[in-house]
Amino acid sequence: MSARLLLPLLLATALTLSACGAQGTSDGGSGKAQAAPVRTESLAEATVLDDPKRHAGTAIVALPDRPLQPITDDPQPSLPATVTDVQGTEVTITDTSRVLALDLNGTLARLVAELGMLDSLVGRDTSTTFPEARGLPPVTRSGHDLSAEAILDLQPTLIITDTSLGPWNVLLQMREAGIPVVVVDPKRSTDNVDALAEQVGAALGLPAEGEQLGARLASEVAEIRAEIDAVAPSDLTGKLRTVFLYVRGQAGVYQLLGGGTGADSLIDALGLYDISAEIGWNGARPVNDEGILAAQPDLVLTMANGLDSVGGIDGLLARYPALADTPAGRNRRVVAMNDADILGFGPRTADVLEALALEIYAPADAS
Repeated sequence: MSARLLLPLLLATALTLSACGAQGTSDGGSGKAQAAPVRTESLAEATVLDDPKRHAGTAIVALPDRPLQPITDDPQPSLPATVTDVQGTEVTITDTSRVLALDLNGTLARLVAELGMLDSLVGRDTSTTFPEARGLPPVTRSGHDLSAEAILDLQPTLIITDTSLGPWNVLLQMREAGIPVVVVDPKRSTDNVDALAEQVGAALGLPAEGEQLGARLASEVAEIRAEIDAVAPSDLTGKLRTVFLYVRGQAGVYQLLGGGTGADSLIDALGLYDISAEIGWNGARPVNDEGILAAQPDLVLTMANGLDSVGGIDGLLARYPALADTPAGRNRRVVAMNDADILGFGPRTADVLEALALEIYAPADAS
């Protein structure tokens, strides 16, 4: 298989298995989920479960590192470039030698690098952690809050961002300081990975390269979706009823993500049954025990940090006792992934889909 970004809400969760004889990642009774082994085989090569609804256990799924595959090794930006960003602001770019690409998921910086402009990146956000960028100085020094001082210290000639990081006033300050700021689409799904690459390419003066990268990413997503379709149950009754929970234990935030959050796109691409669509649930809204019980999920998707914030599967079951009376609760069937990856929808979308599909349909311990 060939190499493989939503509302910028991101979640965290990781769950564990203590049921006797159950398959999956064991927590040893601690309630803390353990990371599953990094998988390198393709979905097409893996041993698929006869019935994914019968599998039990929780896993935190990790992506293998994948080297950059720049669309060109010798980018030649056509400058000056004038673009109209998603907010309707006309921006003229004359210099792409010092670029900041900033968003909640680290998606935009990787797109810049995949367009062959890695050497132009001068800083990063907290979520930009691909190996080639880890040595860059962060400009989000307090969680995901942008630091005006840190940005100005790096003297960027271009900032590419969306609306997922703030405070917005910092970006307005950058514009007032004469730095071009291009705002790209903050909504992410499996359906717009190509459009996002094109927007970033246009901002860099590389419109043709942006189209080429977008086409490559869209092709990779289509390829893995076809592989998933080949192993996922085709009838509705066989599909895993799925919810995506966004949890932040310290803040007391427990939400079900529905239409328009990116979670709906992810669930669909994985060949799962989206409970939020069944009940007409849009956006991110608090969910209670009654809602969980009525949903009767077979599978819970979530973010790894979020699950850890509630104390793992046991903490989640304590918060939602009704979850224990659902197939997902009885099987402790929770699949979690790094916050920035699971709803990132960018250059690694196909990798994310494959890694999650492997755990859902062909876990390493499948017999």
